[in-house]
Amino acid sequence: MTKTGTDTPSMTAKELRLPALKIQQGPDRSLYTFAMDGKLVPQIATVSRIRRDGDTQLHGYQRPEVLNHVAAIRRYIETDASPLLPNAIVIAFDERVRFEPSKSGDTGPGYVQTGILIIPITDGPEHDRPGFIVDGQQRCAAIREANVEAFPISISAFIANDTADQRSQFILVNSTKALPKGLIHELLPGASGALPTPLRVRQLPATLLERLNFDAVRSPLHRMIQTPTNPTGHIKDNSVLRMLENSLSDGALYRFRNDQALPKTGEMLTLLCNFWSAVEQTFPEAWDKPPRKSRLMHGAGIISMGYLMDAISHTRDENEGIPDTEEFAADLKLIADDCRWTEGEWTFGDGVVRKWNDIQNTPRDIQRVADFLQSRYRAHRSASLRG
Repeated sequence: MTKTGTDTPSMTAKELRLPALKIQQGPDRSLYTFAMDGKLVPQIATVSRIRRDGDTQLHGYQRPEVLNHVAAIRRYIETDASPLLPNAIVIAFDERVRFEPSKSGDTGPGYVQTGILIIPITDGPEHDRPGFIVDGQQRCAAIREANVEAFPISISAFIANDTADQRSQFILVNSTKALPKGLIHELLPGASGALPTPLRVRQLPATLLERLNFDAVRSPLHRMIQTPTNPTGHIKDNSVLRMLENSLSDGALYRFRNDQALPKTGEMLTLLCNFWSAVEQTFPEAWDKPPRKSRLMHGAGIISMGYLMDAISHTRDENEGIPDTEEFAADLKLIADDCRWTEGEWTFGDGVVRKWNDIQNTPRDIQRVADFLQSRYRAHRSASLRG
């Protein structure tokens, strides 16, 4: 079964020329709307799947193709008598793509121009295509694989200055869909431009998480945090983000936020690396294990220890200095015997006794462990000062 569409667009050996509308949406942002055979999309655009190179630099921004979804769309295209895919594919082009306005005078609104969109065709590697698919990955894959001669589709495109702009647009386009939160969090550090307030608020903690996870020299949490590009990590990324957000809000990291200028991420990372290095020294038996074997690596452990980090930093806040690893370790040893990360029972101050692996990642359990650790720390420190 074959399906054909409109006439073949003008194509030379090196470029594709397509009738298009240029829609001015902002002072420096234009949207280009045009139609083309979906079978030709792989010649001008690719999918930039998220990955990290040998230097842990992030590349791309797309999720892998969802095979079941692709197969369902393909069956629809191949078997329906009159298939319809009304939603436009969204493509981010680089500056090699250009628009030539029509020579005839336009009679429509001032924000619309007719013309020709000129897209270069490259023979090199896939990643050298001028376009990246921002939305519609599964539809493009289904059309590519479908047993049809052609399938015309609608495309909305924009020209992005750099990869950071492409990532921002990808986040914005997909933020209302069921996009994995971990993917958004991993993309946020490299995004630029205007973002919705909830995402902008998470950009700084996401940046700190990235540095903690991929700084092989300084970070004791190197590759221990589970993300789309580091799926074998034992610690859930959301647990670390919550720990960081709590501290940035009103904890030890707050004073480095520098709301009137750029945040002091260097000082933040020094404090975080010092503290978690001390945690590793104090609790080696519970370090870098799956949460089912260590509640220290569990959401309840990570978040509650973050509160303890804030308490110790506040206690040792002398001339706004940053406690070093040895200072953090000295204070953590005060409460080490009270902790039950891998075995035994927690005996909380209110008389409640809980088996170590009964602690769950719930607000109530997190608050119970956090309050217990801080109260025991203050009691032990007071006793040591009196002694």
